Amino acid sequence: ARCVCVNMYIYIYYTHTQRKTSVCGLSSPSGPRVCIVGGGPAGFYTAQQLLKARRDAVVDIYERLPVIILRSRSGLRLVTNVINTFTQTAQHERCSFHGNVNVGKDVTIDELQQAYHTKPQHNTEGNRSMGIPGEDLAGVFSAKDFVGWYNGLPSNKEPRPDLSCETALVLGQGNVALDVARILLDTDITQNALEALAGSKVRRVLIVGQRGPLQIACTIKELREMVNLPNTRADMLPADFEGIAEALKGKNIKKLMMMKTVKEGRDEKAEKCWGFRFFRSPVEILAGADGKRAAGIRLALNKLESACACACACSDPTGQLEDVDCGLIISSIGYKSIPIDPAVPFDPQKAIVPNEMGRVQDTAGLYCSGWVKRGPTGVIATTMNDSFDTACVLIQDMEAGKLDVSANKPGAQAITALRQTRGVRTVLFSQWEKINAEEEKRGRSLGKPREKLLDVNQMLKIA
Repeated sequence: ARCVCVNMYIYIYYTHTQRKTSVCGLSSPSGPRVCIVGGGPAGFYTAQQLLKARRDAVVDIYERLPVIILRSRSGLRLVTNVINTFTQTAQHERCSFHGNVNVGKDVTIDELQQAYHTKPQHNTEGNRSMGIPGEDLAGVFSAKDFVGWYNGLPSNKEPRPDLSCETALVLGQGNVALDVARILLDTDITQNALEALAGSKVRRVLIVGQRGPLQIACTIKELREMVNLPNTRADMLPADFEGIAEALKGKNIKKLMMMKTVKEGRDEKAEKCWGFRFFRSPVEILAGADGKRAAGIRLALNKLESACACACACSDPTGQLEDVDCGLIISSIGYKSIPIDPAVPFDPQKAIVPNEMGRVQDTAGLYCSGWVKRGPTGVIATTMNDSFDTACVLIQDMEAGKLDVSANKPGAQAITALRQTRGVRTVLFSQWEKINAEEEKRGRSLGKPREKLLDVNQMLKIA
């Protein structure tokens, strides 16, 4: 069997491979071999489920970076037990980690087609455009790039945001938006980002959303962390909350906490402040005197179509506009998947691969999981359940005979030979452990859990 995971996405292809060794005390001449491309949560959760369900399955995990995507390197702040689960999966005797392999570059799509039964397709992450004038000005960042910068992703080590302004504005009110706001006010991250943030003059962060408090997308956990930030005070507009107490009727803890923050959050002694700004949509990024750097944003004021408390309520513009001075603007309105192979079905409007429970439409043997399956929504538990579901569907199809695994194909042997002839160095799990140990060592000297390496060549040298 062949499974390909891309970042938070999974594509599954099947080959029938000969087994020459005994696994878990079972001698089996053949069994499914699964390849997962992407060392992130979706990939590891899928691998975990497959290894548990099929004692004859062998799983290879391929990752573009030389490192396993743990902790917040990918933007998800993973808790300790999740990190331990991923590490245990990578250490499993039937699982192999292969870092520093970029599918689509080091190994081409055509070559994967020749090695496996079905057509592989590789998606990458992109940013949703705001679609407004001025979004290409200096000082305007996507949350994806900003998160990658402070979390130590090598591909995002150069944004270097200018933090000399007093007010920063975050567009969007989901979990990532609150993470960004929290980082701007108080955090423990890479030394590179810490040094930049240490000299930051940002004292005010506004988190803007087009609808109201009853439709806010963040979780109670993220809201609680914002409320409990030291040395900060909440700065809300009481008018945004008029009439919602009756609609809540004491049932929504998240919104009740927000109401409590509105009433009690004005600690005038705090040096920094943050606040939600509801019923507002971006219209234009306003340039400063030089015409090159953002100096503010123009927002359209909205109203809800109805006074209902449901999360699906829509907003309409009122015709009123509001200008806000701010030197840093971070768009957190969503990630999106980008297709690389047009032969695989893709819905450009939803930015997902059309699928049924992870089975890609009209493409036998191809499965997906994570954001490319459902869109960029949910928390780590959502990705876990989503990946488990896809793995279960995969196993069901195998056992029902819906997938032809009878023919032999070269699979990983062919891909390994290609990498070797091209001088592509693979980082195995034992070599990743050296990188991990070095990051932890550097972190201890700075009083932190780890200091992430930002240069791939440096990672490879240490490995």
